[in-house]
Amino acid sequence: MGPAPEAEPEFHPYHHPAAGWGAAKSVTRFLLRERELVDGPRAIMKMNHENTGFDCPGCAWPDDTKGLKLDICENGIKHVTWEMTRKRVDRKFFAEHTVSELSRWSDFALEDQGRLTEPMRYDLESDHYVPISWKDAFAMVGRALRELDDPNQASFYTSGRLGNEATFLYQLMARELGTNNLPDCSNMCHEASGRALQASLGTGKGTVDLKDWEATDALFIMGVNVASNAPRMLTALAEAHHRGAQIVHINPLVEAAATRTIVPHDIMDMALFKTTRTSTLNVQPRIGGDMALMRGMAKAVLEQSRTDPKALDQEFIDRHTWGFEKYRDVCEATPWEEIELQSGVGRGDILKMARVYRDADRSIVSWCLGVTQHEHGVDTVREIVNLLLLRGNLGREGAGPSPVRGHSNVQGNRTCGIDHRPHPEFLDRLAEVCKIDPPREHGLDTIGTIQAMDRGDVKVFIGMGGNFALAAPDTPYTYEALGNCELTVQVSTKLNRSHIVHGRQALILPCLGRTEKDQQRGGLQSTSVEDSMSMVHLSVGMKRPASPHLLSEPAIVAGMARAALPDSDTPWESYIEDYDRIRDTMAQALDGFEDFNRRVRLPLGFRIKQPARELVFLTPSGAAEFSSAPLPDVVPAAGTLALGTMRSHDQWNTTIYSDNDRYRGIKNLRTLVFMNADDMRERGIEEFDPVDITSTAKDGSKRHLNGYLAIPYDIPRGCAAGYMPEMNILCALVDYSTQSDQPIMKHVKVTIGPAA
Repeated sequence: MGPAPEAEPEFHPYHHPAAGWGAAKSVTRFLLRERELVDGPRAIMKMNHENTGFDCPGCAWPDDTKGLKLDICENGIKHVTWEMTRKRVDRKFFAEHTVSELSRWSDFALEDQGRLTEPMRYDLESDHYVPISWKDAFAMVGRALRELDDPNQASFYTSGRLGNEATFLYQLMARELGTNNLPDCSNMCHEASGRALQASLGTGKGTVDLKDWEATDALFIMGVNVASNAPRMLTALAEAHHRGAQIVHINPLVEAAATRTIVPHDIMDMALFKTTRTSTLNVQPRIGGDMALMRGMAKAVLEQSRTDPKALDQEFIDRHTWGFEKYRDVCEATPWEEIELQSGVGRGDILKMARVYRDADRSIVSWCLGVTQHEHGVDTVREIVNLLLLRGNLGREGAGPSPVRGHSNVQGNRTCGIDHRPHPEFLDRLAEVCKIDPPREHGLDTIGTIQAMDRGDVKVFIGMGGNFALAAPDTPYTYEALGNCELTVQVSTKLNRSHIVHGRQALILPCLGRTEKDQQRGGLQSTSVEDSMSMVHLSVGMKRPASPHLLSEPAIVAGMARAALPDSDTPWESYIEDYDRIRDTMAQALDGFEDFNRRVRLPLGFRIKQPARELVFLTPSGAAEFSSAPLPDVVPAAGTLALGTMRSHDQWNTTIYSDNDRYRGIKNLRTLVFMNADDMRERGIEEFDPVDITSTAKDGSKRHLNGYLAIPYDIPRGCAAGYMPEMNILCALVDYSTQSDQPIMKHVKVTIGPAA
């Protein structure tokens, strides 16, 4: 049951196209291993189908708008198959294994045991999880919450997998209890994007949709490994290349998706092994150098405008922006030498990028965590917006900012109220519609929650999905903080590390998966999700639940709420009978959700209105605001490297399917570090040599990983990379951005040397 014997690690540089037959073979092997040769293919035919199928529980890339019947990807199929497994973690399993024993298992081994089947309670005396009824489990949660001296002694975490209806009920419960302690996974990924876009444009989201991607002349893809993190984007990139659009990938590592692909649902391309280019230019900045790179492009465009009046859209700037003159002065005052040093990219390559941008009538800039998980993440996203504003790339077809959300419905969670810093207007409307008195003071985010648990100020932690213990930074600190809680509650589909790292009392509450039928008193229910581009659509499960004892996420929230708020006037039971009733309330409480039940049943659902797309800017100036932040110094000190954590290809967030990373040529290895070959030679390190890695935090404290294997890779000098969650230990809890409060997981300061 424990970890399998270790196989010999291998590294062979990857030279093949992304997706295509490699993805098909990988999926087939995975279906065979999981013994899902019937339900697996059935799920493939139902996934991402408008209003009749279920939404992929993987990434948040939008569904195809033209009726594509195989709008799927390798990682999405793996994710769904992993959820549909026939393996079960039942009371017999927990009776056979103590928690102390399970703590020695690998994370893969824990999740590989299968689906949870019934509520379980941790028994300290026996060190086992033991069965508990739903009624008693809810009573236990309710009692713990009611007995708190202050509602702010509880924190309610949300992962991106939670549907909109459950999300709305969850935040309603927390706020009716009296707290805004609503941390979520956005605190660790795109918080910088939301704050930057809010400051620049008055909206916390991107402004483009998939049709814009189909019409743009130039795509700039920043800080994202498309083949693994948003694989369905490959279709958009291939189509863009076919029609002659320019595609510039900006990333310290040249990933497989930044070169070529074979789109799996294109039968002729698959049959003929026909590859399509997915880039016209690849640029490799140093880790953290993206802001300087954008500043360089803007400087080049401004310099060109001296002789070319069409280089800038001066009419757009004059009519719709604020702060342009100051920004122009900052660009002119920034020396090219400083831009080259901080970006790690030569002036010639920056000018190439600027020419692509200048020659395109319509441009989109898209980015992910490689841009946001830095101290200066907010400034960098604002610099992206600055560049777009120079040529009026906003409010028209084929142009605008396009953040890539990495997890299905993480954007919907924020839209539907999961926000530790809620806007007063949202709270006013919630109070009026739901007849509650929500708290007004800001609550705790992810970092604040961990710190408060460590101090003993947060006594009850409830996690709706995800694997908080592994996703958070500073792993030992996070473990200790969770252990300080009086009660931890995890709402989950499968066994994971967060069930093993728990408070003095602990509950595991098993829920339905996205693929499963949700049958309530009012009939078969659907839930809604929001994708990366603000489209809201329905998701309907297709499969019989893994156990008759599972409850839906909305039902679990309502059960906890009724137990914690016995005198509440909120109709919790009525909401669960028919989710249309939840949506009717959401239609009144949430801006953009008017006539929710009708619109969400339209083909492809509906798009939440984006004022900035219509050139309406809810900013203090009433215009799109240029930012004039100085360039940060991101050049590593002598002898140190900037290390970024990332996922392998055979991984989704903290879920690890195997120890392989096909697109980077790795087999049977996760405890590794990718390094520049010259940096390795300088340190006397050869391929597969064991090395020791030491990080130094802002407060001077150090963290260590020993015996990792060094792999030479095409990455700029002074940079290194490795896998999360194993490397989360290197990111100290104090190393969070002062701009976004995000952990700085993409810019950890480390030294690396031969293992002692």
